Amino acid sequence: MFKFIAIAFSLVLSSMSFAVTAENQPNPYEVIEQTGQGLFTRIAGSQKELQKFPDLMRTIVDEELMPHVDYKYASFKILGKHLKKTTAEERQNFVSSMRQYLVRTYANALGSYKGQAVVYEKASSTGDKRLVSVTAKIQDANAPEIEIHFQMRQNKKTGQWKAYDMIVEGISLLQSKKAELSSKIQQQGVNQVALELASIAK
Repeated sequence: MFKFIAIAFSLVLSSMSFAVTAENQPNPYEVIEQTGQGLFTRIAGSQKELQKFPDLMRTIVDEELMPHVDYKYASFKILGKHLKKTTAEERQNFVSSMRQYLVRTYANALGSYKGQAVVYEKASSTGDKRLVSVTAKIQDANAPEIEIHFQMRQNKKTGQWKAYDMIVEGISLLQSKKAELSSKIQQQGVNQVALELASIAK
């Protein structure tokens, strides 16, 4: 199920275009709705290289996608009650390992992309909200429509909206990972779990 969620998450993310200036930031609906060409243009133009060097997809994801994923916030949410018990070094190690893990997950998911269409929820006012859920639908002629709820968070300093989670069929990528890792963190400690995530990401 986690792989299914990750694939859907990547399909929506990979269709985004993001502004990088602090002023005149688009709202989360606009961020989702704007069709970004950078990621798929690069993937399309790198097909020969990807056939020879599949790991190049990770580089593409790292450079084109990860700057727009709030992996630090997501990592802290996954740590949950364990966060207060961690040192600065432990938190840094966990965030770094989670980032590597997400790069691997998204790279694998993007390899499964077959040109599905993505339809976005129309923009509406966010008011003073800093956490907003935006609905998107992945449409495939050969499969049932997938409705996803894309979780966005606005940075207080920059005003930029970034993705930190998504929910499909009632399953949250972030919460499912938190449930998977919570007992491990309790038993083995944050550093050991960070090492395992980093190992999986290799």
